[in-house]
Amino acid sequence: MSLDTAAVLPDAIADELRASILSQSIAPGETLTESAVAVRFGVARPTAKIAIERLVADGLLRREAHRAARVPELTRDDVTDLFDNRALLESAAMAALATAGTIPAEALAAHRELAATDDFADADIRFHRALVAGQPSPRLARLHALLMGEVELCIGQVQAAQLLTSAEVTAQHQRILDAITAGDADAAAALTRTHIAGARDALLTHLEGHHG
Repeated sequence: MSLDTAAVLPDAIADELRASILSQSIAPGETLTESAVAVRFGVARPTAKIAIERLVADGLLRREAHRAARVPELTRDDVTDLFDNRALLESAAMAALATAGTIPAEALAAHRELAATDDFADADIRFHRALVAGQPSPRLARLHALLMGEVELCIGQVQAAQLLTSAEVTAQHQRILDAITAGDADAAAALTRTHIAGARDALLTHLEGHHG
């Protein structure tokens, strides 16, 4: 896919590649070379390199010394570690939002988009990112951001394998939002942990069947 000349920027290329990784058009284990990206988007290799490095920094690609960047293949232990740490951070964030009684507008917008599409991964990710970004602790938000690139890989697999439906995810999100609106910090935290654990367990079961 080519981009309009005005949009040929590293961020635009990184966004296109990110969407391909989430949809698994670029599959786990697949490599991305600077030359291939340059040809695909009709840009110079230095521009392709910047786009790739941004995805490496976000955790959506990994690069070893003197090797091309590669989409990570996450193990069961990786998935468990990512989702369990994510649950700790996000449950604390949702409790803080409930205590404050606020919901970021960006999260509500992502929630509406998620309800209107079957391709829920992008809206789901933006929903969670926006909620955590809206709580008062910048340190918690930074810790969450460190996890989210690899978490995005997992959510992409959940969508690609149709392990959850948009309707299921939307309903779970709505219950979390209702608890925040009601000012019930304990319920908001518990519902968040349940929501994340459900996605984790569905993905782990899928990985067992896929590799078994």
